[in-house]
Amino acid sequence: MPQLSKLFLGSPKSGTIENAHAHLVDFLAKQRLDTLLVELGLCTSRALAQRLIQAGEVSVNQQVVDKPGTEIDITSHIQIKERSRFVSRGGEKLVKALESFAIPVEGRICIDGGISTGGFTDCLLQGGAKLVYGIDVGYGQVDWRLRNDSRVILRERTNLRQLQPQQLYAEADPIPDLAVVDVSFISLAKILPALWQLTQAPREAVLLVKPQFEVGKSRVGKKGVVRDPNDQADAIFQVLQVAQALGWKYQGLTWSPITGPAGNIEYLLWLRMDSETPSPDLEAIQQITKSAVADLRE
Repeated sequence: MPQLSKLFLGSPKSGTIENAHAHLVDFLAKQRLDTLLVELGLCTSRALAQRLIQAGEVSVNQQVVDKPGTEIDITSHIQIKERSRFVSRGGEKLVKALESFAIPVEGRICIDGGISTGGFTDCLLQGGAKLVYGIDVGYGQVDWRLRNDSRVILRERTNLRQLQPQQLYAEADPIPDLAVVDVSFISLAKILPALWQLTQAPREAVLLVKPQFEVGKSRVGKKGVVRDPNDQADAIFQVLQVAQALGWKYQGLTWSPITGPAGNIEYLLWLRMDSETPSPDLEAIQQITKSAVADLRE
């Protein structure tokens, strides 16, 4: 950004005060987009402004601007896409299950396997959860607001598959009875045994089933997308069978209202150890996956 002193130097050809004044007016009338978003009260920090800009969620005079340092006229019309009510898209996925199945969250102790940015955890807290244990193998991804929330006990750089209760809970710590899981690049079947040990009755669980991580590579198409509803059903059925072998029972199944980044349809499998709902056979699950495909790919 030019220094104010340099604006008054003019140039050999002009050298006039009027020209310097014009430069100054032009300088003052423009501002970095990320800074302007904060000054206008549209973002709480420059870091947030930069994330939104780089994500293509900010438009200036009806045109998307994706570089935070772009200088724009301060009188420009700036718009930010309507923000999700949660810190990430994951919250929109989980809330469908909570609302569709009428799962009570108020006052409950929960565990979020694969917390990532924190969409599932945010959804639980907004639903009244008393405490959420957030587990993730990564580091530094959790939204700062959740990171500083006293209701969130965060365990980063932690492999859920290998996590033992004594590693997570002290003797007097409350034990979760509601689990939510959103993991990638690993089959749910591999983390369910640990999840069972980390929870207590009724061991209610909502699992985000991602078919691309459950079926064999031969059934994963271009860009990692599982398009065949029968393959999607197989993925769900396999996860359900593993869960039932551990002691869970089927309670419900629906699909996420939004697809994964590459377009994969994802499913929300609801389990409880005391459920009296009849478990669906593969054909019944296929009917659900076909309905999901018709709904999301029409």
